[in-house]
Amino acid sequence: MVTVPARQGLEAVDILRRGAGDAVGLVLHDGGGDTLGFLVPPGTAAAWDVPGSTCTETDGRGLRPSPEPPVEGSDWLLPPGDADLATDPAVLRAALGEARRLIEAADSCR
Repeated sequence: MVTVPARQGLEAVDILRRGAGDAVGLVLHDGGGDTLGFLVPPGTAAAWDVPGSTCTETDGRGLRPSPEPPVEGSDWLLPPGDADLATDPAVLRAALGEARRLIEAADSCR
């Protein structure tokens, strides 16, 4: 699971959905709305190095596409049935980079 600040994550979801609508997989948001979590394939954490994000390694077991979020205190932004299971890490990396640049540009205009 790749976790990012909500603002960057929401921008990335928009970027992914505009590109190839099926490029984004399941996405969770925390109860406070501070972060988004993108489900990525097992093994992603070993090579994940995107500043401002974390990638948590899991054993790949226990996640079943169901209406109930797998993490207590979270909810689905893109639930099972609306998205593929996992987001391609290379595609996510590019979208997060573009989202960061868009946010920086918007913030510099204030």
